Amino acid sequence: MHEPGPLGGPLAGTGRSGLGVTYKYFGAPDGATAARVPISMRPEELGGDELGMGGMFTRIKPETIAAMVLTGIQGMPLHKVPPLELVVLHPDYAVVKLPMTAVDPLRDIGEESVGAAAFIWSTVPDRGGPQDAFNVYRLLHEWQDFSHRLHEAGHQPYCLVWP
Repeated sequence: MHEPGPLGGPLAGTGRSGLGVTYKYFGAPDGATAARVPISMRPEELGGDELGMGGMFTRIKPETIAAMVLTGIQGMPLHKVPPLELVVLHPDYAVVKLPMTAVDPLRDIGEESVGAAAFIWSTVPDRGGPQDAFNVYRLLHEWQDFSHRLHEAGHQPYCLVWP
Protein backbone atom coordinates (compact mmCIF):
# COMPACT_ATOMS: atom_id res chain seq x y z
CA MET A 1 0.00 0.00 0.00
CA HIS A 2 1.29 3.46 -0.87
CA GLU A 3 1.64 6.24 1.66
CA PRO A 4 -0.83 9.13 1.27
CA GLY A 5 2.15 11.41 0.61
CA PRO A 6 1.51 15.11 0.13
CA LEU A 7 -2.27 14.73 0.35
CA GLY A 8 -2.07 14.21 4.10
CA GLY A 9 -1.22 17.91 4.49
CA PRO A 10 -3.80 19.61 2.24
CA LEU A 11 -6.68 17.51 3.55
CA ALA A 12 -5.89 18.10 7.22
CA GLY A 13 -6.66 21.24 9.23
CA THR A 14 -7.67 24.61 7.86
CA GLY A 15 -4.29 26.21 7.18
CA ARG A 16 -2.98 27.27 3.81
CA SER A 17 -2.58 24.61 1.14
CA GLY A 18 0.77 23.60 -0.31
CA LEU A 19 2.04 25.09 -3.53
CA GLY A 20 0.72 23.47 -6.65
CA VAL A 21 -2.35 21.85 -5.09
CA THR A 22 -5.46 22.14 -7.25
CA TYR A 23 -8.99 21.67 -6.00
CA LYS A 24 -11.66 20.71 -8.54
CA TYR A 25 -15.16 21.07 -7.12
CA PHE A 26 -17.92 19.13 -8.82
CA GLY A 27 -21.32 17.62 -8.25
CA ALA A 28 -22.27 13.96 -8.21
CA PRO A 29 -25.39 12.06 -7.15
CA ASP A 30 -23.43 9.85 -4.73
CA GLY A 31 -20.00 8.85 -3.48
CA ALA A 32 -19.67 5.90 -5.87
CA THR A 33 -20.15 8.21 -8.84
CA ALA A 34 -17.79 10.81 -7.37
CA ALA A 35 -15.13 8.13 -6.91
CA ARG A 36 -15.20 7.44 -10.66
CA VAL A 37 -14.12 10.98 -11.61
CA PRO A 38 -11.44 10.71 -14.30
CA ILE A 39 -8.13 10.60 -12.49
CA SER A 40 -5.78 10.18 -15.43
CA MET A 41 -6.43 13.73 -16.60
CA ARG A 42 -4.71 16.75 -15.13
CA PRO A 43 -6.91 19.59 -13.84
CA GLU A 44 -6.21 21.80 -16.87
CA GLU A 45 -7.51 19.02 -19.15
CA LEU A 46 -10.86 18.62 -17.43
CA GLY A 47 -13.66 20.65 -18.90
CA GLY A 48 -15.87 20.70 -15.84
CA ASP A 49 -18.63 18.52 -17.28
CA GLU A 50 -17.23 15.05 -16.62
CA LEU A 51 -20.22 14.29 -14.41
CA GLY A 52 -22.78 16.34 -16.30
CA MET A 53 -22.19 19.16 -13.85
CA GLY A 54 -20.28 22.41 -14.32
CA GLY A 55 -17.37 22.28 -11.93
CA MET A 56 -14.95 24.86 -10.64
CA PHE A 57 -11.23 24.96 -10.04
CA THR A 58 -9.66 26.88 -7.20
CA ARG A 59 -6.60 26.90 -4.97
CA ILE A 60 -8.87 27.20 -1.92
CA LYS A 61 -9.19 24.12 0.26
CA PRO A 62 -12.58 22.44 0.74
CA GLU A 63 -12.33 22.89 4.53
CA THR A 64 -11.91 26.63 3.99
CA ILE A 65 -14.88 26.82 1.63
CA ALA A 66 -17.09 24.99 4.13
CA ALA A 67 -15.89 27.24 6.95
CA MET A 68 -16.51 30.40 4.91
CA VAL A 69 -20.14 29.49 4.33
CA LEU A 70 -20.86 28.07 7.76
CA THR A 71 -19.22 30.87 9.75
CA GLY A 72 -20.06 33.78 7.47
CA ILE A 73 -23.63 32.85 6.55
CA GLN A 74 -24.81 30.37 9.17
CA GLY A 75 -22.98 32.04 12.06
CA MET A 76 -21.45 28.74 13.15
CA PRO A 77 -18.29 29.02 15.29
CA LEU A 78 -15.21 27.96 13.35
CA HIS A 79 -14.47 25.06 15.71
CA LYS A 80 -17.95 23.58 15.04
CA VAL A 81 -17.52 23.27 11.26
CA PRO A 82 -18.04 19.56 10.45
CA PRO A 83 -15.21 17.52 8.92
CA LEU A 84 -15.19 16.50 5.29
CA GLU A 85 -15.96 12.93 4.32
CA LEU A 86 -13.12 11.14 2.55
CA VAL A 87 -14.44 9.23 -0.47
CA VAL A 88 -11.15 8.13 -2.09
CA LEU A 89 -7.56 8.43 -0.92
CA HIS A 90 -4.98 7.47 -3.51
CA PRO A 91 -1.26 8.35 -3.70
CA ASP A 92 -1.97 10.68 -6.65
CA TYR A 93 -5.33 12.22 -5.69
CA ALA A 94 -8.15 12.31 -3.21
CA VAL A 95 -11.90 12.87 -3.45
CA VAL A 96 -13.74 14.39 -0.51
CA LYS A 97 -17.41 15.11 0.05
CA LEU A 98 -18.40 18.50 1.43
CA PRO A 99 -21.39 18.79 3.74
CA MET A 100 -24.53 20.07 1.99
CA THR A 101 -24.56 22.78 4.64
CA ALA A 102 -21.51 24.22 2.85
CA VAL A 103 -23.54 25.01 -0.28
CA ASP A 104 -27.27 24.96 0.53
CA PRO A 105 -27.35 28.20 2.57
CA LEU A 106 -26.02 30.11 -0.45
CA ARG A 107 -29.08 29.40 -2.60
CA ASP A 108 -31.48 31.57 -0.63
CA ILE A 109 -29.43 34.62 0.29
CA GLY A 110 -29.24 38.02 -1.36
CA GLU A 111 -26.48 40.51 -2.12
CA GLU A 112 -26.44 42.00 1.36
CA SER A 113 -25.97 38.60 2.99
CA VAL A 114 -23.17 37.66 0.58
CA GLY A 115 -21.44 40.97 1.32
CA ALA A 116 -21.88 40.54 5.07
CA ALA A 117 -20.55 36.97 4.93
CA ALA A 118 -17.51 38.14 2.94
CA PHE A 119 -16.79 40.83 5.49
CA ILE A 120 -17.23 38.42 8.40
CA TRP A 121 -14.89 35.86 6.85
CA SER A 122 -12.29 38.52 6.02
CA THR A 123 -12.08 39.34 9.75
CA VAL A 124 -11.82 35.78 11.12
CA PRO A 125 -8.32 35.39 12.61
CA ASP A 126 -5.99 32.44 12.09
CA ARG A 127 -7.54 30.79 9.09
CA GLY A 128 -6.47 30.05 5.55
CA GLY A 129 -7.99 31.26 2.32
CA PRO A 130 -8.57 34.68 0.84
CA GLN A 131 -8.37 37.53 3.31
CA ASP A 132 -9.59 40.45 1.23
CA ALA A 133 -13.35 40.96 1.60
CA PHE A 134 -13.84 41.63 -2.12
CA ASN A 135 -12.06 38.38 -3.09
CA VAL A 136 -14.21 36.49 -0.58
CA TYR A 137 -17.31 38.20 -2.01
CA ARG A 138 -16.43 37.07 -5.56
CA LEU A 139 -15.70 33.54 -4.36
CA LEU A 140 -19.02 33.33 -2.48
CA HIS A 141 -20.83 34.43 -5.64
CA GLU A 142 -19.13 31.63 -7.58
CA TRP A 143 -20.20 29.21 -4.85
CA GLN A 144 -23.73 30.59 -4.98
CA ASP A 145 -23.90 29.75 -8.70
CA PHE A 146 -22.36 26.33 -7.99
CA SER A 147 -24.98 25.73 -5.28
CA HIS A 148 -27.81 26.45 -7.72
CA ARG A 149 -26.33 24.06 -10.30
CA LEU A 150 -25.93 21.32 -7.67
CA HIS A 151 -29.51 21.76 -6.49
CA GLU A 152 -30.94 21.71 -10.03
CA ALA A 153 -29.02 18.49 -10.82
CA GLY A 154 -29.88 16.86 -7.48
CA HIS A 155 -26.16 16.47 -6.78
CA GLN A 156 -23.98 16.69 -3.70
CA PRO A 157 -20.72 18.69 -3.55
CA TYR A 158 -17.40 16.88 -3.93
CA CYS A 159 -13.81 17.97 -4.37
CA LEU A 160 -11.07 16.26 -6.36
CA VAL A 161 -7.61 17.14 -5.02
CA TRP A 162 -4.38 16.84 -6.97
CA PRO A 163 -1.03 17.47 -5.31
